[in-house]
Parts: sequence; structure tokens; C-alpha cells
Amino acid sequence: MSDETEKPADSANYDRGGSGEGQPVAGQPQDRPTTQAGSSGVRSVRIVVAEDEPLIRLDLCETLAEEGYAVIGEAGDGQEAIDLVRAAAPDVAILDIKMPNVDGLEAARTIIAERLSAVVILTAFSQRDLVEQARDAGVLAYLVKPFNRDELVPAIELAIARFKELSALSDQTELLTEQLATRKVVDRAKGTLMDDHGLSEQESFRFLQKTAMTNRTSMRSVAEKVLDGSLKP
Repeated sequence: MSDETEKPADSANYDRGGSGEGQPVAGQPQDRPTTQAGSSGVRSVRIVVAEDEPLIRLDLCETLAEEGYAVIGEAGDGQEAIDLVRAAAPDVAILDIKMPNVDGLEAARTIIAERLSAVVILTAFSQRDLVEQARDAGVLAYLVKPFNRDELVPAIELAIARFKELSALSDQTELLTEQLATRKVVDRAKGTLMDDHGLSEQESFRFLQKTAMTNRTSMRSVAEKVLDGSLKP
């Protein structure tokens, strides 16, 4: 596909409508690629590249390698990119926004929804409306083609940092939700033990706790058995 060569001075900004804080702006000092600890020590950031134009994809992969990143897979369409990200578990997926079969926008939605990796979108200057859609889908950084080497590293590092922040927040939310659900089940089970078996609230809790420890299972699992009648004191 053909892309317009005209590009704005702030082409690496991921949020044109925001305050600009934290945005990678063309010409700003370039950070070195983040390294992450693996089982064998420090490793390079792992990237999957999805671009349907072979020459652009080759140029991007070579630039990434020169900047110290590890390109672990290449794709020519959105569905291939999704499958590759699921299989290879990269740190970042760089997706062209316009690709055959499944486009980059839909691929980004899937990857972000499944929390598979950070996403950087490649776009043409004329695709501003698609950039807005990508941002709404959760894409945290984008690059305008032809991309500028000085913008590449900041965009990738921004996407990684924000992905980690959002993943941590999501994990905390899920943990709190699980804790709340467990507390509700345990409280119901205590009520059953008190009403049906004459135990005090403290005795009910101790029964649930001791049974869970003895059987090496969770208090929620014990509480659910009390509620379905399969466990009695």
C-alpha cells in the first residue's frame, strides 16, 4: 500500500488531544531500549512486527535490531499477527494499521483485550481518524510512516511502560474483586454454620479456617462445600 510522506512534527505523540505530558515527541533525546530480566539474565525487549509491505517491514526490523531490540517474529496481516503474539508472547507488537484480512486496528483490539503485549501502531498521516480509534481501543503509542528513527525508541518504551502500569492496575482490580467475592461466600457459610449447626460466629470462622488448612485448600472452597451441604462440622 502507499503512504503519504508528509508527516507532522509531533508524529510520535500518542494523544494529540491530551496535555502532551509523557508523549514521545520527534527530536527529543532518545532513551536506550529497556532490558528485562529473564531466566538466563538480562535480555532485549522482544518485538513482533506486522506490516504487509515487505520493504517497510524489512526496514523496520533492521532498525529495531540496530537499536538493540530482538525481533522475534514478522507478520503480513492482522490475523497472523494475533496468532504470532499469542504464541511468542512478545513485549511489544508493532502493527500497521492497514493490513489485509484482519486489519491492524482489529488486531490491536484483540491483543489489548487479551493483555498479550504492549502495542505500537504504524499509520499514514492521512489516517488520523483511525489513530483516534486505535487510542480508544487502548493503543498507547503510534508512529507515522515513513517513521523517524529518533521517534521509534521513545514510542516503544512509552508503550511498554504504560502497558506495565495498566496491567498492574488490572491485576489489583481482579485481586480485589476475587477477595470481595471470597468474603461474601465465607460470610454466607458462617451464617449457615451459625443457623443450622448452632456455632458462634468465631467458631464458624475457625471451622472454615481449620478445615481449609487441614485439606490444603482455600477458605472459599470450604465455604462453598458448607453452602451446598457436602461439608458439615
